[in-house]
Parts: sequence; C-alpha cells; structure tokens
Amino acid sequence: MVTIKAMAMVIALTICLTANSSDAYRHCCRRYMIGRLQDSIIKGYSVQTDTEMCPINFPHKEGKACANPALKWVIDAVDHIRNKALKIHQHSSQGRKKKTI
Repeated sequence: MVTIKAMAMVIALTICLTANSSDAYRHCCRRYMIGRLQDSIIKGYSVQTDTEMCPINFPHKEGKACANPALKWVIDAVDHIRNKALKIHQHSSQGRKKKTI
C-alpha cells in the first residue's frame, strides 16, 4: 500500500522534473525557418546548446529566426559574422597597444 508521504514525494519529483525539462526548451527554437535571411538584416547569432534539438538562432531587425546549422547559407552567415567580429577585435586590440607604447 502506498502511503500519502510516498505519493506526495512522487508528485513533487514529477513536478520538478517536468519544470526542468520544459525550462530547457523555453528559449530553444523547436523548428527551422523556411527560406533564408538577407545578410543585411542579421545582427548576430547564437548557437543554442541546451539540447541537440536547438538549432542556430539569428537575432535580426524583426525578431529572431532559427536556422538549420547544416545549410550552406547558415554556415556562410556565421562565418561572415565571426570574421567581422574578429576584425573589430583585432582593430580594437591594436588601438590599445598603440596607446600603451
């Protein structure tokens, strides 16, 4: 016979597990977008790593878009943003070196 304490424990554990699993997907895109974004509207990207179900997320002027990381246009867009950020970082690092000399 199951006691009330044991039943309450099972219910509490179930609630905790359900809350944690749904929290992992709260900020996760669950579907890929159809089509592609113009490079000019993409402001950046984030790779969602909470679960394997999360694709690449591109924030843009009108919100966000979730894209399939295996598509060539997504790879190209990520490379473009990464290279642009690297150039900015190198430029700002050189500026700091000149000021300290």
